[in-house]
Amino acid sequence: MSENKTATDIDWIDPDDAPELTDAFFERADEYVGTRVIRRGRPKAGIVRERISIRIELAVLAEFRASGPGWQTRMNAALADWLKTHDPSDVQS
Repeated sequence: MSENKTATDIDWIDPDDAPELTDAFFERADEYVGTRVIRRGRPKAGIVRERISIRIELAVLAEFRASGPGWQTRMNAALADWLKTHDPSDVQS
């Protein structure tokens, strides 16, 4: 007969032995409004972006990375600016 190896005996624990609920506990607790859980963390961005894989020349990538944190946002802004005056189909690969 197969037996659940993760099953353990449950011992009664006196409720008086429970730890006191501290402010730190309540700071980590889920917050509800009615039945809806209020999510924590970073709010959803107003601009939706898609994660992709792309091959970039090492020199171009090195220049953007050398510009410091936020280089991906700056690369996106540079491409968006380029699109204002160019058509991608005109570029020869």
